[in-house]
Amino acid sequence: MKNDAVTDYAELFGLFGFAVHDEALLQEAFVHRSAMKLRQRGQSHNERLEFLGDAVLELITTEYLFHHFPDKPEGDLTNYRSSLVRGDHLAVVAKRLNLGQYMLMSAGERRSGGAEKEYILANAVEALIGAVYVSEGMELTRRLVERFVLVDLENIIAQGDHIDAKSHFQEIVQGQLGVTPHYALLSATGKDHEKTFTMGAMIGEKQVSQGTGASKKEAQAAAAKAAIAVKDDWLGR
Repeated sequence: MKNDAVTDYAELFGLFGFAVHDEALLQEAFVHRSAMKLRQRGQSHNERLEFLGDAVLELITTEYLFHHFPDKPEGDLTNYRSSLVRGDHLAVVAKRLNLGQYMLMSAGERRSGGAEKEYILANAVEALIGAVYVSEGMELTRRLVERFVLVDLENIIAQGDHIDAKSHFQEIVQGQLGVTPHYALLSATGKDHEKTFTMGAMIGEKQVSQGTGASKKEAQAAAAKAAIAVKDDWLGR
């Protein structure tokens, strides 16, 4: 398998601010399931670490928000957490750390742009968090998450990205036009375990925007956010 991934992790690990004790485990966070030859040599892909990291990230984020926003109601905290742990934000974190260059995957997956796909990058962030948790423990994992994931919270709030896009879109459409928007599946591409969905945001029979995601729910949220950005167009302003 030809693979152009960077396999020297010293620069990445140097960003963490602490020594890594189990480098092999952390490297596993960058093995995509398409890297069959690596798996045949005994190295696992990153999905188990992703499963663990997802839970660890949510716990650390929940605790952080609980302690830092003592006067905020549960609804606001939930919105803040969702905006921090959702795939598009984790992809931003991955790009900031240049994780794409470390991804090990099949030549075909890489040729198709796999190292730049947002859902693959987001999964790698979760897998990395899971690996750090197993290797280094909760305290250093919390430090990593706060430094690279939670650091964006202030900007997220300032830009209104914590507001649920689908609910906001619906409120605008119902308030201005007196109808309820809906969503249409435009396409679903990729293998069963890693499909990419494209959904259209619809007002009546008119498509006003579209969005993509690793699930229909994510694609609908992306479409709603895109629709809000161009609301003057479909409101005729």
